[in-house]
Amino acid sequence: MAAKILFLCGSLNQTTMMHQISSQLGEFDCFFSPFYADGWMGAAASAGLLDFCILGGRHRRATEAYLQDQRLPVDEGGRRHRYDLVVTGTDLIVQRNVRATRLVLVQEGMLEAEDWVYHLMRTLRLPRFLANTAATGLSHAYDVFCVASPGYREVFACKGVQLDKMVVTGIPNYDDAARYLQNDFPLRGYVLVLTSSIRETMKWDDRDRFLRQAREIAAGRPVIFKLHPNENVRRATYEIRRYFPQAPIYEQGNAHHMIANCDVLVAQNSSAIYTAVALGKEVHSYLDERELKRLLPLQNGGRSHERIAEVCRRVISLPLAELRSKRKRKLRRLLDAIEAVSLAG
Repeated sequence: MAAKILFLCGSLNQTTMMHQISSQLGEFDCFFSPFYADGWMGAAASAGLLDFCILGGRHRRATEAYLQDQRLPVDEGGRRHRYDLVVTGTDLIVQRNVRATRLVLVQEGMLEAEDWVYHLMRTLRLPRFLANTAATGLSHAYDVFCVASPGYREVFACKGVQLDKMVVTGIPNYDDAARYLQNDFPLRGYVLVLTSSIRETMKWDDRDRFLRQAREIAAGRPVIFKLHPNENVRRATYEIRRYFPQAPIYEQGNAHHMIANCDVLVAQNSSAIYTAVALGKEVHSYLDERELKRLLPLQNGGRSHERIAEVCRRVISLPLAELRSKRKRKLRRLLDAIEAVSLAG
């Protein structure tokens, strides 16, 4: 019988990443699940109290629609089978029924800043999800962590992630910015403003200041807005109209295509900034440009999913006891070989 792999989805970005990785693992039985949680968080999500995150709301509906449209086999909560491997795009929550299984974590994109919530979470050992993506990798519950670039490996190492668990593979959706130049988005030569869901994750965001800065940067040039999928659309639209009465505001659409066609990108902390950096666009964001270039995900022509799939094969090939032992020389040799190919392009 073929080994079974469960892919845990979340946002549409995470879901499409999981689908791409699975496409290279045809020799295994692959199943997918929308993201889920145990205990009180699972109950709160079922009651609709967590619709602002990947446990419910628009994120979950988008994932369910994608899985149905692609006709992918769904195993809600991983209840139907006993799995040989679980692949996930976040370890902010590690579900009970995957903790005794081989686990591969894939970096989903940009990390949030290490603000006071992050440091409070680490000091008081509070739940990781409170710090959002800033706490990625801190569960240490995975066997291998696939990261976007050598720069990000350094970032995670500084957070305390074990070097022998990480492998630089690049990450799907951010590894081939050039492909977005071929698109059917009708507009060209504008200033694109990407907003973020900072407030929806219970953090402070001076939106008025951000919009004033965007107006100064635009300096009379055409401006369009792309809202974050998890953003309060009514509130964001009202705020934008105070400064940009006529600017087009897009709730849906491919942000990467919009970036490819823009002259200037103004953003906060969206992972899509990396597309603009890779394409050499003029970028204004909350992040330092030199740091963005250091962290830029590998641009390998869209082959990250192949590298990650190979990691999955190697992990499945090893007994769980060997993966969880302190001496992982064989695994490290396998990962080093994969990383050497990734870094060579």
